[in-house]
Amino acid sequence: MVVEIKEYDSAEEIAETLEREIAETKSILGEYLRKLDDIRALAEKSKKIREVVMKLAGKKAVAESLGEISVGSLNIVVDANPFHELTAIEEVVRSHQERLLVLQKAREALKWLDQLGDTEGLKYMVVQNDGVPERILFRIV
Repeated sequence: MVVEIKEYDSAEEIAETLEREIAETKSILGEYLRKLDDIRALAEKSKKIREVVMKLAGKKAVAESLGEISVGSLNIVVDANPFHELTAIEEVVRSHQERLLVLQKAREALKWLDQLGDTEGLKYMVVQNDGVPERILFRIV
């Protein structure tokens, strides 16, 4: 997470920035959802083939380990299969869905700024955490 301070000249500028962040997050989320559908179908096909082969061979399906190796704080999956990809994409989708909700809540919470009226000589210093406003400091210039 990256925390930064950005300076804005108006409430409208903050709202426009939030709208851009929301649109970008929706776009990225849409791309990942399409990937999720594709990989989910592939993972289901893989699972069915595996079940048929195991049944024909007279073997019981063994729960697969993820085959992950930890190197420091990094996990490496050796010989990734569609299920590994599915898990990774599901995690990314959840993250983007959460970000979208937080951005939309922030946009809703900032609607009161429109009622300030004339703000000439006022700067908005916004403390943002990963692009999401958390605190607004009004500075008179």
